Amino acid sequence: MMNTTRARAKFASLAALLVLGLAANPVRAQDLSLPNGATRTASVVRDPGAYGLPTDVWRPDIGITSERIEGRVSTRSWRIDASGLTPLQLITPLREQLTSEGFNVLVDCTAIDCGGFDFRFALPVLPAPAMYVNLLDYHFVSLRNAQGNGITLLASRDETAGYVQIVRAGNAAGRTATDAAAPQPSLPEDSRDIAVQLERDGHAILRDMLFQSGSSSLGDGSVASLDAIAGYLSANPGRRILFVGHTDATGSLEANQGLSRKRAQAAVDYLRDRHQTPAAQIGANGVGYLSPIASNLTEEGRDLNRRVEAVLISTQ
Repeated sequence: MMNTTRARAKFASLAALLVLGLAANPVRAQDLSLPNGATRTASVVRDPGAYGLPTDVWRPDIGITSERIEGRVSTRSWRIDASGLTPLQLITPLREQLTSEGFNVLVDCTAIDCGGFDFRFALPVLPAPAMYVNLLDYHFVSLRNAQGNGITLLASRDETAGYVQIVRAGNAAGRTATDAAAPQPSLPEDSRDIAVQLERDGHAILRDMLFQSGSSSLGDGSVASLDAIAGYLSANPGRRILFVGHTDATGSLEANQGLSRKRAQAAVDYLRDRHQTPAAQIGANGVGYLSPIASNLTEEGRDLNRRVEAVLISTQ
């Protein structure tokens, strides 16, 4: 009862903050006021761009039906330190603000009703740690106004925080009331879909882990794909990743197997040292030159073969 009372009180406080924010910052449909304490985690803008605005839930025979909207497409995500709030509670004030501004709801569904796994992975979603989606506990809303602008809202949560992603397409792809003072972080193209690839394909090539021939050093800089995987593992403590190292065909198999293990171990060391990722969630192995993805007859092919792959080894 106490937890429920606290959650209701916290939700009421957030709703009040939203109302105050709207009163102080009236009324443009593209301006969404977020609760105090919301931290923006990513911002990706395509201008010009195109977005498939979902107009129905996922159905086995046709997938997701959508309406193509061209123009400026803005995708932004926030983390909200409010673990007691449900995705519905996170999304309701935003949905109500938009409907009051003339937007009509096209889709309003929870995880299972939306289509679960299939619906989630048909959506463009920023990867962890920027955005986290619990496949059994998320809420999605799709809206459009008379001018043809589209907005989608996606909310979910983990054990410690809530997450919200907002996609705006067309003339609605504007700024939130808090954007002017907020930083503008973005996710590199190569790391944006790492979490999606792991869940969908079971593995992902970490193309920003670059090695010179004979080297296993990552240097001192940050590696965006590993940072994304760290967030994914933190949000999914039941998942396990095996990093598998690969080499080109220069030298003996024994030497290359040892080198490939060192390259995979470099990824493990990075996650352990920089993100304190639990040892139980990560491991390393190497196969040398036994699994090429390009010809070793060219320099370009050998460069591609010197790589590390993340393999999702969880079975549930």
